[in-house]
Amino acid sequence: MPGCPEGGIIGGVGGGFVPGVRLAGAFYAEVVRPLLEAEFPGVSYAAALIGAGSEVLGFDTERSTDHDWGPRLLVFLEDEDAERFGRAVDEMLGRRLPDAFGGYPVAFGVTRDPDGGARHRVEIFGLGGWLSWRLGFDPRGGVSVRDWLAAPWQRLAEVTAGAVFHDGTGGLTRARTALSWYPPDVWRYVLSCQWSRIAEEEAFGGRCAEAGDELGSAVVTARLTRDLMRLWLLMHRRYPPYSKWLGSAFAQAPGAAGLGRHLAAALAAAGWAARERELVLAYRIAAEAHNGLGLTEPLDPGTRPYYDRPYQVLEAGRFAAALTAAITDPLVRRLGPAGTADQVLDSTPALGDLRYARAVTSVSGI
Repeated sequence: MPGCPEGGIIGGVGGGFVPGVRLAGAFYAEVVRPLLEAEFPGVSYAAALIGAGSEVLGFDTERSTDHDWGPRLLVFLEDEDAERFGRAVDEMLGRRLPDAFGGYPVAFGVTRDPDGGARHRVEIFGLGGWLSWRLGFDPRGGVSVRDWLAAPWQRLAEVTAGAVFHDGTGGLTRARTALSWYPPDVWRYVLSCQWSRIAEEEAFGGRCAEAGDELGSAVVTARLTRDLMRLWLLMHRRYPPYSKWLGSAFAQAPGAAGLGRHLAAALAAAGWAARERELVLAYRIAAEAHNGLGLTEPLDPGTRPYYDRPYQVLEAGRFAAALTAAITDPLVRRLGPAGTADQVLDSTPALGDLRYARAVTSVSGI
């Protein structure tokens, strides 16, 4: 029977793996919602599974259940209600939640709270406070250009992915809608900076190989592959997640199979000549996808020699320049060429601390 709270099955899926979002939805509907309605009938709230966790992005598997995984969700109150009722709601749930749901313990420990021990993970937050903690701002009040640049892609993905099971006042839905994608000129700017990253290194793989540095050539190819994967996601209006899930997210993007095939071949190639052949094909696919967006006038998607050197390059700076020229917002036009926090920083601790993200993007002059 579906959703047996004492550890049976969810939706008729016997002992097989159940994705965390589905588990959370059943947990909310069958256990958490009835308790909230009975004990706090006048308190408006939102219930969702968003934020950190592979299940939020839809990438969890049976392996994911070995840590930080189980029947869980977030309950958001208005900030003033969180101060008044938050502890009482948490204590009520601690008393009345079952020991297990869907075959998983309801109380479990998490690595981000090593001293917290095993406890239920229906976490209670004030919505505004949680948004400001995760993003550095509350998008319900508007999203500034600086906010867009300083918000790490992983955080934006975590807030806009997952599932909302209930939204009493609509505040969480408004926040997610505000963050659903960049405004057009900010999008052009972010894409321009991503093309610039490719322009900076597209000739280096050939030069490394010519100098006898095959390892260096392979490393440059890998860096270009990563930037092209991120570019593809950005062109398809998807926030690139951090490295563990970048390939998974890329594989789900429309049309990624063709580009991915050439990128994989470039990475597997033995020697620069083979790597270059595959990169040339990958560049054309990315360039044609850019033209399909209509964000600039169409550009030649073909490659050409790098000045008088025998390396084929797209001359990706052409795409960066065209995107920059198409920006009409004067504030965005004044931005420096570095880009978002993810395009400047390559440190997990730094991207995990919003102070770094806001600091490095502040030099853009906004």
